[in-house]
Amino acid sequence: MGRSYIVEDDVEAYLSRLCSQLAGPVTGLLIGQSSVQRDFVVMATRTPQNDESANAGKSVDKEWVSEHARQVSRMLPGGLSVLGVFIIGESDAKDTLTTLRQLVFSVENLISSERLWIPADDDVTDCVTLHVNPKTRKTVCRTFDVKDPKSVAKPADWKYQSGVCSSWATVSCWLSVDLLVPLPDNVTSTRNMDDCLKEELKVWAQQIESGVCLIDGKKLPEDSEIKTGQKKNVRQTFAAQLLITPDVRTVSDVVQRCRGCVSVRGAIHSRAFLHSNKPKAKLAEKLLKRDIVSTVATRVQMLLEEPQTQNEENKDSKQTEQFCLPHRVFCPVKATGPLSVCDYQFNDEELSEMTDRFKEMLDMDAAEEDLDTTQEIIAEVIESEATAASTEKVEPLDPWRNNYIGVAMATVVALLASAASMLYLSDV
Repeated sequence: MGRSYIVEDDVEAYLSRLCSQLAGPVTGLLIGQSSVQRDFVVMATRTPQNDESANAGKSVDKEWVSEHARQVSRMLPGGLSVLGVFIIGESDAKDTLTTLRQLVFSVENLISSERLWIPADDDVTDCVTLHVNPKTRKTVCRTFDVKDPKSVAKPADWKYQSGVCSSWATVSCWLSVDLLVPLPDNVTSTRNMDDCLKEELKVWAQQIESGVCLIDGKKLPEDSEIKTGQKKNVRQTFAAQLLITPDVRTVSDVVQRCRGCVSVRGAIHSRAFLHSNKPKAKLAEKLLKRDIVSTVATRVQMLLEEPQTQNEENKDSKQTEQFCLPHRVFCPVKATGPLSVCDYQFNDEELSEMTDRFKEMLDMDAAEEDLDTTQEIIAEVIESEATAASTEKVEPLDPWRNNYIGVAMATVVALLASAASMLYLSDV
């Protein structure tokens, strides 16, 4: 028997609207949450138009669809992920099967290349493909096991339902981050720096994975239901804490010749959404930890992609440069629902740029007043003399108001949220 997909009826309305506007084949992404028993699809978004492509609107651009999926994946908090792809076109479903298979494998390969967490044994590896005929509105749903290169299409059940995510629970936490990444002498480019950061982030991700997660102040058994004893169809929120054991290394592990280092320090907000089909504490912990790792890794990668950062390799090596990582901003998927998506705002960006991105990437009509910018403070670069020996401290705001300010060390560390500081030294 194939997998079963429970689909929010808003997705049906969205696909129907695309069918009525059809001017050629339309591709897009299906977003939701997987579980062992069934999968939930809560959003769909079309692939943006690629005006630079010579075949725009005539054929499917696999690379363009995959890049869109990568960008969208960065905008999804814990518990939401790209589950698969859809095509709306008049071609027979059998004729599009090869294209859908290529798309779903390409999308998964690109998204997984940015993941720093280790997949769990119970992770669902089936991805969904959907073909919709715009005239008859007939849908054909199939799945592929993306971990099996020889996987063949399997039929799947596609059912629309109202209020699929109306009673999903939200688990959230705030976490302090303090990373110091040495840059060996042979690091000569942004790409090399990217590799160093990724390796160090993998070590940090393992620390997060081994951390102890408290939900509402308690360490719950893995198999305990997160919503036991609660009323059905009532949205719930849980506060989590993550207790992390400091990284322990021997002297031989950390002594090395470096040309500089990258320090990332500050506080981040993380959240995860849990489906309403008897979710376990183990699931809440897994999704929250993955979101923590993903949001930090995404911000670091975004900073490295900035032209300003890439040009630093051409500057004098004996200097300190401080850069502010973007802070996380949330936007509700629906005004009355528990789900939200996110984006990352650099200090020089306006909120209007974020609403434009929500429209382009997720086809959402978000207003500036819908955006939640209160979960993280905007990082500030602290100016200081390179020879300063003192440490400058900024007193934290009331943590119960969800505001955090870190401790900034002169010439060495800026805020993450937060933020990053990059040191370039010729000899250490």
